[in-house]
Amino acid sequence: MFGFITLPTIISDYGIFNSTVANISPKNTDYNCSIYEPSGNKGLVYFYTYLQDLLSGTGFLEVTRLFYGYYTVDAVWISVMRYNLPLAYLLATFAYLALSFLWIIKRSVEGFKQNLVHDADPFQSYCNKVFAGWDFCITDPNAAQLKHRSLQYELQMDLEEERLKQKIADRTIKEELRIYSLRIFINIIVIAILSGCFYSIYRVTVFSQEKSNDISNTNFQANLLVQYLPSIVITLANFIGPQIFSFLIKFEDYLPAFEIILTLMRCVFLRLANIGVLLFSLWSQISNCAADKCEPCGYNYKLYPCWESDVGQEMYKLMIFDFIIILGMTLFVDFPRKLLVTHCSCKPVQWWGLSEFRISDNVLEIIYGQTICWIGTFFSPLLPAIATVKYFIIFYIKKISLIHARKPADRPIRASSSNFFFLAVLLIGLILAFIPVGVSIASIPSSKACGPFRNFNTSWEVVPDTIRGFPKGLQQVLFGMASEAFAVPFFMVICLIMFYFMALAGAHKRVVERLEEQLALESRDKMFLIRKITEAKRCP
Repeated sequence: MFGFITLPTIISDYGIFNSTVANISPKNTDYNCSIYEPSGNKGLVYFYTYLQDLLSGTGFLEVTRLFYGYYTVDAVWISVMRYNLPLAYLLATFAYLALSFLWIIKRSVEGFKQNLVHDADPFQSYCNKVFAGWDFCITDPNAAQLKHRSLQYELQMDLEEERLKQKIADRTIKEELRIYSLRIFINIIVIAILSGCFYSIYRVTVFSQEKSNDISNTNFQANLLVQYLPSIVITLANFIGPQIFSFLIKFEDYLPAFEIILTLMRCVFLRLANIGVLLFSLWSQISNCAADKCEPCGYNYKLYPCWESDVGQEMYKLMIFDFIIILGMTLFVDFPRKLLVTHCSCKPVQWWGLSEFRISDNVLEIIYGQTICWIGTFFSPLLPAIATVKYFIIFYIKKISLIHARKPADRPIRASSSNFFFLAVLLIGLILAFIPVGVSIASIPSSKACGPFRNFNTSWEVVPDTIRGFPKGLQQVLFGMASEAFAVPFFMVICLIMFYFMALAGAHKRVVERLEEQLALESRDKMFLIRKITEAKRCP
């Protein structure tokens, strides 16, 4: 995004390489739609207003290259070459989403293969852990102790799973009815908690959007609280929800491995769905056409003259607040807790102990932040740069916290299955990012007062508009590829190829099963021959 969007605007602003700017005003647009007066264009302000602008993305930050509204350039001329910035903006968005998708798919396939091999034969898994589970490169005593505990836990977990499987197989009908009734009741509670979180996010988002412009700039605390209200509620939901899910899962009587996976799935759904509800709330306000608010622009231009920048500000605030929470938890919770446990000998404090470093929770935090980055990049092209700096700092914060203020988790997750699981969750986050970005590009009218697409009804219209400038033959080919006459046969060919590979995979699976049977028979033949040889040696 920096190379294809921000850098050309910098080149044009400073006249590098004899560059010039083609800035065309919107055509056939009502005057009211093109009125955009960012809050950064103001005179003397209170000193704390700059802090508020830095935390919320408003004020002086709103008119910088950080947000969508700054990029009003239609084209950049570098010598005799015309650089179409709106088309580059759209293609760069598709490129980073597509590259992320291909990268995750490639890594997920590798993890899936390892997971498939690991789960193929439980006996093989036991042998690998007992005879090949130790890492002989470990020299640190603490690391060796941690590795011992991890192997011991995995073996205990496997044995516990076998015991629970036998217990499940011996259940009576009455016990099964009781446990299934309890699970249904607990799932109703989980759904109620999720619904309450989603409704709270929707209400506070609507309240924040309606009231943020009404509060006086002199009331710094109230203004900042109103602007950050959705982020605060989302963070509270992400913190309280998993605690409740971890407590409820104990009563559902699942296998230990499935218990961890189900808890993580509920936490993932809560975190990612919270972002979806926030975006839905924003779009319900942007497209609120009651009392002709959308006329003549097609969106609520009075409240959102540049709605893309407003969405970018919400993603920016989510990322900044997430960083503040992680930093605050480390400085004001983990280290004070470490000091209390170290220097206070009273029993409640010692029973409380150090907080555990759960890998799953930390990975889900990263996936949550990455999803925000994917969604917000279209509305804030420099958001990935902020995310890079954020996670560079968070890495060292987490490292210091892990070494000095936390202890290893008592129940570590399986490394063999977690790699594929976390990549699958990351893929879900990317798919979630596809939906709001795609809807914004294809269906919601673009702002007429800001951004590179102000000359188009929607952002997608830049593509057919560019194709119309191609030679006639190439136009017919490209429009033909986008028509139903091409899409239906193409879909049928893809289905045939997919069925072919599915049939091929099934044939390979049957060959593998037959080879396994053949190996088993050969081992039985060898055992039979060994017995015969032993009996022959015993005979005089």
